[in-house]
Amino acid sequence: MGMIRQIPLYRFLKFCNESGLEKKVLDCGAGGDCPPLLLFAEYGYETHGIEFSAEQCELARQAAKQHGQTLQIEQGDMRHLPFADGSFPIVYSYNSVFHMTKAEVAQSIQEMKRVLQPGGLLFVNFLTAKDFRCGTGEAVGENQYKQLDDGVPVIHSYFAQKEPEAYFADMTMLYKEDRVPERIFEGKWIWQGFVDYILKK
Repeated sequence: MGMIRQIPLYRFLKFCNESGLEKKVLDCGAGGDCPPLLLFAEYGYETHGIEFSAEQCELARQAAKQHGQTLQIEQGDMRHLPFADGSFPIVYSYNSVFHMTKAEVAQSIQEMKRVLQPGGLLFVNFLTAKDFRCGTGEAVGENQYKQLDDGVPVIHSYFAQKEPEAYFADMTMLYKEDRVPERIFEGKWIWQGFVDYILKK
């Protein structure tokens, strides 16, 4: 299924499966040709997703169809989630929230926390300043750069190792992993910086 790209979510899924929470999940940034919600659908979760790009929504719908799943992904904005307070026991954003300015990241995290029910689980990951691309492109703020993704300018925000923890002061941290995977990409050796958080409201 190509889920190998989303290995950190397997750990989160394990936390979710062992939590006793209702099997209902929201993905913030749910689009693309390999939607992570497929992993949760496979384990019997009721899946919901928000995706900013209509094109990425369509790719996710096609992928879901190929796997015989309905993922309930709708076009929307994670800075303004169209859901009531406490409507999800499980919320995550994988490789998505850092594609905006830090002010918008703060707004989006606040929204994820709002729609998460008390006792619910949250997974969010961030790019870190250890990433090989940090410092390149047009600066739009502190460690925030406009960079090309497939020829399209996209904002990337990079965080110091503990910087995102300010967003989660009112939550219990269950797991944190600071990762610097290295690999060959388009013939060059690259390294990426990520920090993953699993939290409880």
